[in-house]
Amino acid sequence: MIDVAATHDYERLDTFLAEMLDITRTKAQKYIKFYKAVKRVPASKEKLKPSTSVQAGQRFIVDPPESPNLKALKAEDIAFDVVYEDEHLIVINKPSGLVVHPAPGNWEHTLVNGLVYRYPEMRKMENFMRPGIVHRLDSPTSGLMMVARTQEMYIALQKLFSERKVSKTYLALMHGAPEKREGILSGPLDRDPDNFMRMVVIEGGKPSLTGYRVLWSMNGHSLTECRLYTGRMHQIRVHMSALGCPLIGDTMYGAQNFGDEFTGRIYLHSWRLEFEHPATGEMMKFRQIVPHDFRGMIARIKLGA
Repeated sequence: MIDVAATHDYERLDTFLAEMLDITRTKAQKYIKFYKAVKRVPASKEKLKPSTSVQAGQRFIVDPPESPNLKALKAEDIAFDVVYEDEHLIVINKPSGLVVHPAPGNWEHTLVNGLVYRYPEMRKMENFMRPGIVHRLDSPTSGLMMVARTQEMYIALQKLFSERKVSKTYLALMHGAPEKREGILSGPLDRDPDNFMRMVVIEGGKPSLTGYRVLWSMNGHSLTECRLYTGRMHQIRVHMSALGCPLIGDTMYGAQNFGDEFTGRIYLHSWRLEFEHPATGEMMKFRQIVPHDFRGMIARIKLGA
C-alpha cells in the first residue's frame, strides 16, 4: 500500500495519482474504477471517481495489484552523500540517475531503499513506501534534497512546502540564450494530453512560477540560475523549453532539435536549499557544488567542443 498526500489542490483524482505515483492517468483510472484500490483517509462514504477533486492536505491510500507489502520494501546500500543530519531531518546530495522512491514497476534501487538501509527507524513512518519524502527531484537531476526522519517532521516540512517557505535554486545548462537575461516564467503546466509522461504549458494548467537569471552564455549555450516558486513536475525543464532554450540532454523537451543526442544526463542541479528548521527555528542554508560530469560539460562548452 502507498500513502499519498496532496500539497495543493487538484481538479481530478486521476491526475493527482498519476503525478504522485509516476504512472499514466489511464493506469490511475484503472486503480480507481476497476481495482477499487484507492481509499480516502479518513474513510468516507463518498464514491471515488477519476474526476473527484482533491484538496490540499487530503490523504489517500493506494493498494495497486502489483504493490509489495511492508516487509517487501528492500533495504539496499545505495550511494548518496548526506550533507546534514540531525534527529529530525536529513539533507542529501542526490546523484543524477537515482530514482527517489519506489513506484509501480520500479520497487527497488531507489533513494528510499537506501534511506531505510541507513535509517531503519524510518520504516515506522506512516507512508512506508515513501518514508520522509516531502519533495522530489527527477531521476536525471542531481543535488540537494531534504528528507524527514520522523512522522512529526514529515508533517512540519509538508507544511513549509505548502506555504512556499522553502527556497530552492537550481543551476541549468541550456541550449541557446534567452532574449531577456532574467525574468519570471509563469506558463501554467499540466500533463500533455497526447503523452502523460510529459508536461506542457497549457491553458487551464496549474499556476507555475520559475525565476531565472543567465549567469553566462557562450558557444551557443547558457548557464542559468533557476528558482522555483512552485513545485510542478518537470517545471524548470518545461519552462526553459517553452523559452526556446531546452536543457542539454533533455530530449523529452526538445534538446534533439539542437542536434543534441541523449547523453544519459540532463544538466540540472539543485545547488541551493534554504528553510527554517521546524524544530529549532534555525535558518538552514545549504550549497552543493555541481558534480564532476556537470563541470565536464561546462568545460566542453567553453572549448566549443
